[in-house]
Amino acid sequence: MTRRNDPRPHTLLVVENAPLPHDRRVWNEARALAAAGYDVSVISPMNTKMGATRRHERRDGVDIWRFPMPFGGPRKIDFALEYGWALIACHALALWIALRRRVDIIHVANPPDLFFGLAWMFKPFGTRFIFDQHDLGPETYQSKFGDDRENVVTRLLRWTEQRSYCAADAVIVTNESYRERAVGRGAMHDGDVFTVRNSPDTALFAPRAANPTLRDGFEHLVVFVGTMGHQDGVHVLLEAAAHVRQARGRDGIGFVVMGTGDTYASLLDLHTRLGLGDGVRFTGFIPDDEMLDHLASADLGAAPDLDSPLNNISTMIKTMDYMAMGLPVVSFDLIESRVSAGDAAIYAGEHTAASFGDAIIELIDDPERRHTMSIIGRERIEGPLSWDHSSANLLAAYRRARQV
Repeated sequence: MTRRNDPRPHTLLVVENAPLPHDRRVWNEARALAAAGYDVSVISPMNTKMGATRRHERRDGVDIWRFPMPFGGPRKIDFALEYGWALIACHALALWIALRRRVDIIHVANPPDLFFGLAWMFKPFGTRFIFDQHDLGPETYQSKFGDDRENVVTRLLRWTEQRSYCAADAVIVTNESYRERAVGRGAMHDGDVFTVRNSPDTALFAPRAANPTLRDGFEHLVVFVGTMGHQDGVHVLLEAAAHVRQARGRDGIGFVVMGTGDTYASLLDLHTRLGLGDGVRFTGFIPDDEMLDHLASADLGAAPDLDSPLNNISTMIKTMDYMAMGLPVVSFDLIESRVSAGDAAIYAGEHTAASFGDAIIELIDDPERRHTMSIIGRERIEGPLSWDHSSANLLAAYRRARQV
């Protein structure tokens, strides 16, 4: 724990849906703030599968404080229990930290949009509040459960989102589409909203030598890495793999699916029902080095995120990671996916598994185009989409919050 008399401004980051350091966005932010002279503490959940089991550890000048998370699952009641418990645990842990070290800034990442209560608790003592909007709450609910109706849940989510905007001295968003929402329906002043993109750490996501053994004997390899919820479209990727390997007869193309999430068990069932066998291999959660070796050994990266109110305007971290590793991307044609990838991706003509599979084959059969896309992607990550730009905006958001 940092000393009580540490003169540096102390910021407390709160993230509920992923443990640190595995939430790469928050981890990049935390390290950038520490490098800029802030004393940084982070609250995040424990996760046994990801090795985040210690209640406290210090890494790269950042204090990580974790709370147990006994709940989880794909049902609505699972999310209600998870978020309810996290609300209690995060507020209690924040208070415990504040009793030992003055908190100058509280920086909360959603989902959920429930941590505006921390602003109510701490603002009377001069603490500033930053709302880091990773996802749009109402649209996340609609996309996750396939329910685009306006109902009591979406109205409640809009209310909690608005409370988060109102409490904020500065708002951080991931892209310009989210900025429009913050300024529009959030009624935020444009000068209080800062775009910090999901830019990968190029020191970690750097091209490396391929490991041919990871191709499992396939001539070509397609990889997916990321979270597995319904809105992430991994079930569509499996159906696309069946189309590629069975309907199109391209059994020389193998697939590796890395990561885990709420739908992991159902995806394994679907894999069996589709008869994909060894053609699609699931790794579960794996260490960074192993994940990066797979990316370095693949021909292209799959971003099968479904067209939805959320995905259409969200920046996909996996797309940025693929580009950083020089991997061409196959994606559905979504607004922010085009903003991120540009010509580093090929876009399925229709929002169907068959169209996605056809796009995979089209790119596999064009090695010259893959090479060009690889260069374009890496140049975009090192240029306009670099973390240098994002970290500068992050620090600008902090300066704005401290001026209010």
